[in-house]
Amino acid sequence: MPRPVSLKSALILALPLATLAGQAMAHTGHAGHSGLAGGFLHPMLGWDHLVAMLAVGLWAASLGGRALYALPLAFPLVMALGALAGMAGIALPGVEAGIAASGVVLGLLVAFGLRAPLSVSVALVGVFALFHGHAHGTEMPGGYGPLAYGAGFVLGTMLLHLAGLGLGLAARSGAGRMAMRAAGGLIALTGAAFLLAAA
Repeated sequence: MPRPVSLKSALILALPLATLAGQAMAHTGHAGHSGLAGGFLHPMLGWDHLVAMLAVGLWAASLGGRALYALPLAFPLVMALGALAGMAGIALPGVEAGIAASGVVLGLLVAFGLRAPLSVSVALVGVFALFHGHAHGTEMPGGYGPLAYGAGFVLGTMLLHLAGLGLGLAARSGAGRMAMRAAGGLIALTGAAFLLAAA
């Protein structure tokens, strides 16, 4: 079993993400990038997407076992289906509220260290993935190739999941667990702010 990483080390690992998150302002605005780069940046340029995707990795780390790979794989797969629906013009009610709710729910799950059976965890993550994917699909800038754009946002999403997973696995000490739960609380508060804005 790997040696627990100190809180200081976990914070140092999180620093690059904090720098990246500081650039997150909105869903759109990928002008000048290719379809692949635009898709890759999309999940990282919106706080609502970014925090929820980090939370998936954090929750997977707290659940352990098969959830370590099941959740970070299920989310992008279902998200791709949601994106196809969005690109095809298929309506999905309450997309913005669903995205915001994903931050609230996933953040609270992390904050309180709540556990669920793997099937329930995957289903819950999958429902939220549909909303995120639909937003990615409908917000694809004109002129982007859908395959390159889709590959980019799946890669970006998986990177955020892996970042959350890595931070969660690093936070195995008592102080680290407290930091992870605090991060879950911040994610939930961020989601709540977006939920109020979407109401």
